Amino acid sequence: MELLTTNNVWMMICTALVFFMHLGFAFLEIGLTRQKNTINILFKNIFIITVGLLLYCLVGFNLMYPGEFNGFLGFAGIGLDSPLTAEGALDLTYNEGYTYWTDFLFQGMFAATAATIVSGAVAERMKILPFMIFTVVYVGFVYPIAGSWQWGGGFLSTLEFGETEGFYDFAGSTLVHSVGGWAAIIAVWLLGSRIGKFKNGKPQAIPGHNIPLATAGVLILWLGWFGFNGGSVLSADPAGTSLTLVTTCLAAAAGGVVSMLVSTAMYKNLDLTMFLNGILGGLVGITAGADQMSPTDAILIGAIAGALIVFAVRFVDKLRLDDPVGAIAVHLICGIWGTLAVGIFGAKAGFEQFMIQLIGVGCYAVFCIVTAFIIIFTLKKTMGIRVSEKEELEGLDGYEHGMDAYPDFRLNEH
Repeated sequence: MELLTTNNVWMMICTALVFFMHLGFAFLEIGLTRQKNTINILFKNIFIITVGLLLYCLVGFNLMYPGEFNGFLGFAGIGLDSPLTAEGALDLTYNEGYTYWTDFLFQGMFAATAATIVSGAVAERMKILPFMIFTVVYVGFVYPIAGSWQWGGGFLSTLEFGETEGFYDFAGSTLVHSVGGWAAIIAVWLLGSRIGKFKNGKPQAIPGHNIPLATAGVLILWLGWFGFNGGSVLSADPAGTSLTLVTTCLAAAAGGVVSMLVSTAMYKNLDLTMFLNGILGGLVGITAGADQMSPTDAILIGAIAGALIVFAVRFVDKLRLDDPVGAIAVHLICGIWGTLAVGIFGAKAGFEQFMIQLIGVGCYAVFCIVTAFIIIFTLKKTMGIRVSEKEELEGLDGYEHGMDAYPDFRLNEH
């Protein structure tokens, strides 16, 4: 019982840290976009975490962890039922590391993150109602089904290649970040770019209105990652948690430094936003194998993620995809890299593991692209997903919410 209490307290602390990440996402998104859309972005972030938790309670948790199922789709029923012994008492042997309730809450915090990634990518031009509908479907059904394939004991958890078995994603480089990233790229493509983003085929900078707030958001996210990765050990095991936190921090630091160096070499200016996204890229990159890597491995994974950020942001612009916060580069590209890195670095490195990781990435790509396209394309054809030109130029806050985030200080942003 003493061990259970210790482990459970650690898991609850990590749950709180992952919850705190939603403030980081909100700060980052509003900081990198224009002030006339601040209320809109904050509203979406609050909607995601509140509705996301309710959906995860009612259907998501039992879709993601259905127990014995066919490996592709299973459902253990509506709502949560506490595990009981034959005598009807609460069964605390659910897991040696934590209780059933802690498991639900910890996993529920992860579920909402996938939709938050999309929120930043579609910022400043998507109607609020279609986004809310998308969030309900994606967080309520798509993410849990995708999660069940690995974390719920589905077919990817037992996938074999040669003598090696099991797709590995420790804390969600693919299951959380790429699942959100694939939806983000589809949403951005169907939505189109913001007015003024591309002129004569060339991308134009649309500066965010509060870079100090964006910086605070990244530091909050880094802090939250202590819970995101540290909690994924699923116990307070000293060796596992301490190594995981060290590799997480080193990858973040390496990602930021390398992203800063590469972007400075390419663009001849010390770009703080690229520095910040490099940190996030390193964090996303290490998430799939944080418990399997040595400190040196973590630095290399983070460094490569940091370099990838710079080239990915440029590549996304060349595709004429408008991603105001760099979500595609950070969460999709670095999520893929981190997942594949499990087969290149660390305790599981090997050709067979790399191939399993590659197959897993492909499975999630197909599932998420198809489902995201069906949801968003249907919304586009039925109710429309893009605000009018006038609404976009004058700001979504006034039209969608009838409010102003800064009523005493407003710039003319057209």
